[in-house]
Amino acid sequence: MQLDRRGFVTAAAALGATAALPVRAGAATAPGDAPAMDLLGRHAEQLLLAYPENAAMLGIDTGKRAPLKSMLSDHSAAAEAQRRADATSRLAELRAIDQTRLSPVVTTHVETATVAYEIALDGWRRMPVGDMAFLSANGFRSTPYIVSQGNGAFVDVPDMLENKHQVASIADAEAYLARMRAYAKELRDETERLKADAAKGVYLPDFLNDITARQLRAGAEKPGAWSIVTGLGEKARAAHLSGDWAARAARIAEREIAPALAAQADALVALRPKAPDVAGMWQVPDAENIYGWLAEAGTTTKRTPEEIHAAGLEQCKALAAEMDPLLRAQGLTQGTAGERLTQLGKRPDLLFANTDAGRAALLAYLNTVVAKVRPLMPKAFGKLVHGNLNIKRVPPAIQDGAPNGYAGAGSMDGKIPGTYYINLRDTGIWPRYSLPTLTFHEGIPGHIWQGEYTFDLPLIRTLLSFNAYSEGWGLYAEQIADETGFYADDPLGRIGYLQSMNFRAARLVADTGLHHKRWTMDQAMQWFMATTGFTASQARSELNRYCTWPGQALGYKTGHNEINRLRDAARAKLGTRFDVRGFNDAVVQTGGVPLGVLAKVVDRWAV
Repeated sequence: MQLDRRGFVTAAAALGATAALPVRAGAATAPGDAPAMDLLGRHAEQLLLAYPENAAMLGIDTGKRAPLKSMLSDHSAAAEAQRRADATSRLAELRAIDQTRLSPVVTTHVETATVAYEIALDGWRRMPVGDMAFLSANGFRSTPYIVSQGNGAFVDVPDMLENKHQVASIADAEAYLARMRAYAKELRDETERLKADAAKGVYLPDFLNDITARQLRAGAEKPGAWSIVTGLGEKARAAHLSGDWAARAARIAEREIAPALAAQADALVALRPKAPDVAGMWQVPDAENIYGWLAEAGTTTKRTPEEIHAAGLEQCKALAAEMDPLLRAQGLTQGTAGERLTQLGKRPDLLFANTDAGRAALLAYLNTVVAKVRPLMPKAFGKLVHGNLNIKRVPPAIQDGAPNGYAGAGSMDGKIPGTYYINLRDTGIWPRYSLPTLTFHEGIPGHIWQGEYTFDLPLIRTLLSFNAYSEGWGLYAEQIADETGFYADDPLGRIGYLQSMNFRAARLVADTGLHHKRWTMDQAMQWFMATTGFTASQARSELNRYCTWPGQALGYKTGHNEINRLRDAARAKLGTRFDVRGFNDAVVQTGGVPLGVLAKVVDRWAV
């Protein structure tokens, strides 16, 4: 697939983007705007109460929202049923709004929330097991498995406490301890749901069961030395709070959390004899219906798994052809594109040592990439954000089950930067040329950059996320870096960029292959490695992720393709008046929306 690199112009800033800019409550321009915004504001507060972690992540658990600082999401079956009932009521309220009385901007807000509730309620109906996460802080992670190596309280809560829970007062420290107790309850509630889902015939595949149980067992060891325990002590000292907060945290860890972790591991081990030895979720009862919903939720389209699979094969073929001359220029002339990428990825001069020093050097290199791309952003955007970013390795305690790279939002007040996590369990999966494009995807101008624009949106728009938009933007961000000239003197880096695009196209094939076409793990591994050039370690990590979160991987290329389709349509419509910075501003400032809503926004912009 040849991406258009000529679209970036040196004309004046994009004035046309203002047609798509969102407004906050109080800036009503149509008769129905004010009451609609008031309703959306109430819905936002209700979502924060249902998923309190959101408030911590955004740094807004203060003032009237201070009680949220002591809370975590209730993971019990009863709480999940209540969330479903609440969503039903809110959807009815949204559908009662007369949209003919709304401005275009407020119409976008209402349509976005409406579709979010519709997708979520369809999910609760079609996937009555696992975690319907569409409205939560981790909206992309819906899965038929309530606990796995990639999701569950043991994955999420320690990171949130360590990196998001701010401690500036005794009340904040007490809230931290309350959240530790809530963490233990989350684990117990998840374990009950794990058993209930097993009674319905849903078991985590055996190889993922083994990984997850091993992580839980390791996590239960030495609770007094946990980072969430020692971290509270460090935060309390930094805030000059008296008292031995670490000791209090250690007691909760030892008496409540560690036993709950061990019990969850025990539950998984007890279910292991009945766990399937196949990777795909086609063995789950009503799998076709559940996977159909997961694909719809992951893409916000009605495209079928069969259509998605065929599209992925076609795109991989096109990208392999585009990489061919670049690989030949590196002396790699024999074999498939994937096989030649494998050879390139083994070049010693492109690898970081698999040592602590090598990991430190890799992280330092990522920071130089960020420093180089920042000055290019005025070429791509009329409105710039700060891009408050910190780069960290995935915590070693969860690295075996974690994705290879991911991002976490920063706080709205800027006190906590967004975090770009990279998995460094094996530096051999990260040849130097592959790292810039990952950094653009997760950091700038990708997820962290895009997330800061949402801070100008009404709160509910910041809370609701849509996988295809978010991950589509992440890939489009990689494209932006290419188009602004980052790789002008770096042909290896551009190979890495095209490899990344090819890898996301391969996800369309592998995800549907595992869950729809019933591929074995070995079959998926062989195809994936041959197509992408990934190492066995890297491919295994990716495929484990697709097994855990079926359908999520489909959003990347689906969203990216749609953004480019809309861009081409806008250019054709506007002709010489088209300014790519205006288009980029319109898309990024619109924030997370279903792809159908994004099409309406771009159509209004392109006038």
